[in-house]
Amino acid sequence: MLERGLEEKTFWLNLGPQHPSTHGVLRVLLEMDGEYIVKAEPVIGYGHRGHEHMAENRNYHQFLPNMGRVDYLHALAFNQCYCMAVEKLMGIKVPERAEYIRVITAEMNRLTSHFLWVGAYLMDLGAFTPFLYCFDDRENILDLLDRLTGSRLTYCFYRFGGVPVDLDDEFIAGTRAFIQRLRRRWVDYDNLVTKNIIFIKRTKDVGVITKEQCVQYGLTGPMVRGSGIPYDIRKSEPYSAYPEFDFEIPIGENGDVYDRYIVRMREMEQSLRIIEQALNKLPEGPIMAEKVPKRLKPAAGEVYQAVETARGEFGCYIVSQGDIKPYRIKLRVPSFANLSILPEASVDNLVADVVAILGSMDVVVPEIDR
Repeated sequence: MLERGLEEKTFWLNLGPQHPSTHGVLRVLLEMDGEYIVKAEPVIGYGHRGHEHMAENRNYHQFLPNMGRVDYLHALAFNQCYCMAVEKLMGIKVPERAEYIRVITAEMNRLTSHFLWVGAYLMDLGAFTPFLYCFDDRENILDLLDRLTGSRLTYCFYRFGGVPVDLDDEFIAGTRAFIQRLRRRWVDYDNLVTKNIIFIKRTKDVGVITKEQCVQYGLTGPMVRGSGIPYDIRKSEPYSAYPEFDFEIPIGENGDVYDRYIVRMREMEQSLRIIEQALNKLPEGPIMAEKVPKRLKPAAGEVYQAVETARGEFGCYIVSQGDIKPYRIKLRVPSFANLSILPEASVDNLVADVVAILGSMDVVVPEIDR
């Protein structure tokens, strides 16, 4: 905390809720001592829609599209988690080929999420050109996913028991071509952003988060990996077809904003590795489990399933009482926990630095206000 004399006074400053750097209706109430922050208080709830309550009034199929609205940037991971939770509850075995297709599409969706974050984040810090590069690459993935799923953002592609559409040769060829294209582009991103002295000065040693703080606040995803903890659900609690693939968990050293950027960029390289391996080892066979009931009515019980989204650990907890509707659904979203450390990370920083710190968390407000 800054040392303040008895005569000094602080004032309050609103960052949001209508502010470009909050990426949604998030309000951060800042108590300022001149240019420096004494206290930061996130004010959430402006976009609350009651997804978990909706689940109690819909059957299992009807609630499936809601997942793409909780985290609209990595909708397929949320889609997958909910499907896996229901499948676990029902004892449904998903065919191997369907699991591979889920992994391929979920990792492509992870890439689109990270690209949007990098482009928008650099705009928050005053750089416009990287935004154009990121969205150029992102559009290529969206075209591929659009052709397969019929959507470009709020995906609802997976089904209980598998996937509704198989991959064709054109999709596979287009994905392979994109992998080669993106690998040639890393040097451009390194020269444009990673080695940019202005970006380095804005992000190095800013918003440092220690390993102890990560554990205290329950941080996950690039937030915890940026602080040097190699925690990734895909490795820690392997699910779907991920145990079949060889990939690494990138981690940072200092836990600052720059490290969180580096982790996400390296994660994209690992996503390409996973997608390429999945395409090379794509098994033959059905894409849907046999005899999946059209009207799900699982036996009484409870289940929890977690997956690794672009922002961290997403968990879906379902309680069934033997009805066609879930008795209770609770969603454990990463952005809610990740945002909780903002007050501590913001103290004694400048307002411009808070924009950099908040942006490095990559929060999706509909997750928080679910």
